[in-house]
Amino acid sequence: MSEENGAGSGDELLGTVAIVGFPNVGKSTLVNRLTESRAAVVHETPGVTRDRKELVCEWNGKRFLLIDTGGVDIAGTDPITRSIAEQAKAAVAEADLVLFLTDARAGITPGDEELAQILRAAHKPVVLVANKIDDPDQDALAFEFHRLGLGDPFPLSAAHGHGTGDLLDSIVARLPGRGRPAVTDAAIRVAILGRPNVGKSSLLNALLGEERVIVSDQPGTTRDAIDTVFRRGEREFVFIDTAGLRRKRRQRQGIEYYSELRALAAAERADVALVLVDSSEGVVDHDLTVADVARKAQCSTIAVLSKWDLSEVEIEDVRARLSERLRQRPPVLTVSAKTGRGIARLLDRIETQFDKHSARIPTAELNRFLAELREARESPARNGRRLNLLYGTQVHARPPRFRFFVNDPAQRPPAQPALRHAGARQAAALPLLRQRPELGYTRLWLLGREPASRPLRAAGRARRD
Repeated sequence: MSEENGAGSGDELLGTVAIVGFPNVGKSTLVNRLTESRAAVVHETPGVTRDRKELVCEWNGKRFLLIDTGGVDIAGTDPITRSIAEQAKAAVAEADLVLFLTDARAGITPGDEELAQILRAAHKPVVLVANKIDDPDQDALAFEFHRLGLGDPFPLSAAHGHGTGDLLDSIVARLPGRGRPAVTDAAIRVAILGRPNVGKSSLLNALLGEERVIVSDQPGTTRDAIDTVFRRGEREFVFIDTAGLRRKRRQRQGIEYYSELRALAAAERADVALVLVDSSEGVVDHDLTVADVARKAQCSTIAVLSKWDLSEVEIEDVRARLSERLRQRPPVLTVSAKTGRGIARLLDRIETQFDKHSARIPTAELNRFLAELREARESPARNGRRLNLLYGTQVHARPPRFRFFVNDPAQRPPAQPALRHAGARQAAALPLLRQRPELGYTRLWLLGREPASRPLRAAGRARRD
């Protein structure tokens, strides 16, 4: 079983395990097998994984952190290839145990020998794994890898699961039994969304103060949703770097299609979405489409003008256009990942947005607001019968959702605007409902007593726009 960064529990993990190997030996397939998930992008094309991706793996009630890395090709001269190798080295330095994955069908390659030499020099415990042995009768193919001098190899098939149980037993037995604490439910989950090449990875590195993910001028460098834990004072954040969301569906093919699926899933599990707009180009229609992804995922939204050091637009023009076109009416901030301008202010705003996103209003206070609303404005009537708001309660937080009971659900359509516009501006005691630009997403349900032959049900749903 897997969880992104151990969400939901503050228990300490047993330790950290890094998976390294030459390109296309099945590292991401093994990660998905061990975590019983599809969290890692898997494709027949070599070099799909680039950044290191952290997942929590559980085996027999014991949990540890598993780091997937890109394929290490020491001889590669491409800048991205070199960056992938640096990412893998960082994972090895952080790990308590290293799984060195090889391709049993290909045998020992020069790349395997080079990587084995690096691992010996790292002085880390290593488990040698001979992958792609789909037939247990062919376990003898693993014997050749004794020559690498890293101990007895584990014969294994990541695709079919052969040998994975024995491998997990060995991992759990060799971990130190102490590691970083798992991420709790109280952590602020922040998805960084945007079209390709607007500076999402650069912003993440600036927020963290380190080169956590690969940055390149080449669009589409990030291919997976990368979770990174960050602590600031007493607050814990989980930043999720995502692949760029492309505009046209025909451009979403192969690896890019699966990358986009994971970006959309990242938005679904986030509390706050940072929608990046390239200020050197200004707001384009596709930026509005990305913001709508955050709205549909029910995230609190912040519009971030990246590359502000190269800006050719006025912030007031951008704010006016976003306010006119976006239903969320998000706050607009400017940042420069290159100079660090606006980074601290952005973190402060994320905390503020999350506090409102997770806030709860006491039922008594909410119903006092409804009483004030009834006094301030008479509800509309239909066929001589007026809508009467009987009772309200907040039924959910993260995002906030409210349920209101009425005397006649059929009166709901004309009454919704009165609730949204008149009431939301007058509720001085309810900042969550009053401050429309500060609220990412709120749902309102209006319910009433139906005819006896029909059960009580939600008569409708109103999104706060």
